[in-house]
Amino acid sequence: MEAYMSSIGSKLQMLYTSDHASVVSMNLFVALLCACIVIGHLLEETRWMNESITALIIGVGTGIVILLISGGKSSRLLVFSEDLFFIYLLPPIIFNAGFQVKKKHFFRNFMTIMLFGAVGTLICCAIISIGAMQIFEKMDIGPLDIGDYLAIGAIFAATDSVCTLQVLSQDDTPLLYSLVFGEGVVNDATSVVLFNAIQSFDLTNINAVIAWDFVRNFLYLFLTSTMLGVLTGLVSAYIIKKLYFGRHSTDREVALMILMAYLSYMLAELFYLSGILTVFFCGIVMSHYTWHNVTESSRITTKHAFATLSFVAEIFIFLYVGMDALDIEKWRFVSDSPGTSVAVSSILLGLVMVGRAAFVFPLSFVSNLSKKSPNEKIGFRQQFIIWWAGLMRGAVSMALAYNKFTSAGHTNLRANAIMITSTITVVLFSTVVFGLMTKPLISILLPHPKYQSRSLSFSSDPATPKSVTVPLLGEGQDSLDDLGGRDIPRPSSLRALLTTPTHTVHYYWRKFDDAFMRPMFGGRGFVPFVPGSPTERNPPQNQWH
Repeated sequence: MEAYMSSIGSKLQMLYTSDHASVVSMNLFVALLCACIVIGHLLEETRWMNESITALIIGVGTGIVILLISGGKSSRLLVFSEDLFFIYLLPPIIFNAGFQVKKKHFFRNFMTIMLFGAVGTLICCAIISIGAMQIFEKMDIGPLDIGDYLAIGAIFAATDSVCTLQVLSQDDTPLLYSLVFGEGVVNDATSVVLFNAIQSFDLTNINAVIAWDFVRNFLYLFLTSTMLGVLTGLVSAYIIKKLYFGRHSTDREVALMILMAYLSYMLAELFYLSGILTVFFCGIVMSHYTWHNVTESSRITTKHAFATLSFVAEIFIFLYVGMDALDIEKWRFVSDSPGTSVAVSSILLGLVMVGRAAFVFPLSFVSNLSKKSPNEKIGFRQQFIIWWAGLMRGAVSMALAYNKFTSAGHTNLRANAIMITSTITVVLFSTVVFGLMTKPLISILLPHPKYQSRSLSFSSDPATPKSVTVPLLGEGQDSLDDLGGRDIPRPSSLRALLTTPTHTVHYYWRKFDDAFMRPMFGGRGFVPFVPGSPTERNPPQNQWH
């Protein structure tokens, strides 16, 4: 009995020690997050740095310190977890992107964005996969099958355009910003959908039937994920419009908006769809309908809440990646042949650059063929910036690589360890080196006085979520159907229909939205008069004609 009690006591002591170690780790991590925000603010006006690079460098520096203190045993406070990344950190970032986006510019360039984000990602993935297969088979890095090579293509096709977006302005270069931003979101979604499709098929004995099933599964995931996001956004708008929680409690409508946004992502994961696409389009729909159905105080609260959650999650990810980059377990496998790891990283970086160029310039040419106005065409300098923006790799690539080449964050195979360390190297090099060069490069290619000083934009018009935004986003008001207050003439011929398809889509969307969608789901101009609601002080006005 005495031995039994002693055993229980020792287990409780171990549990207490473990819990205390977790508390210490979280304290240090939160302190580092605060340091990233403070240092990022101090470096706001610099020509080179931004908060993403700052967090990454602090993460690597902290990893080195921990490595020295632990005697080379560990470099991290937390183990890189796919679930933490995909379930908790990514949703607020992607949702806020959809919630804050200037929908007018996004949908005006929708076909070009889909060309770059979907078709371009597939081209890039194919080039990286084929190049890796041809080169790596001649190098002694270990056994990799066709599924591994296709997964490598999907992993390194996922871009991270945060550094470029922090320099560009929605107001100064709306076309360029909407293309870089839109392509980044669609690219991430396409890469994840493609990766999941590759994982779910046995591609070792590929034939026409398997290839067709693969394409069909990819299109199914893409379309159903989008529709689920739109449906969830509409349900939230309908519930808030009909019940109008703001009569009794603004807390309830704010909580419902946040929970419905997160529910859209989790429903997509539940049904094995793409959570990224779902939560992005849920954000767009909620900003167009739901956001206008809540009280004025709730609008301000949700606007800042979504932006803040996204901001913290983004810094958390870069700090996390930087700290995990020095994990000694994975580097130990390649310590006997560091030249191989460097060679693999260099080859992958080269393939990323070639794959990116292989679709940006040809697809820009194709897009320009359908544009009549010179202002709508993508110039060579803009094409170069779009190419450059997609060279950086980030947390999505890291998470997919960990999913494919590790088990619970650990790996015991040399080939897998080489792919993980190479992914880490490419992410660090592209984010820091290319990221540091982004701001001066854009200021040379697109000289504008506003690039020298960027700050938070405050607008007197509280009509949209963009009124007060993070530095990534400019001020101004827009909607899915706001085209500068001018009516679009109905196309008079088939040729006119083909040359101005986006204007035609906007024309018919406006008629459909005004006639059916707004009366049912609310939105600006259709909010019911309820005491205490925004319409009590701001009577509804028809702003769409």
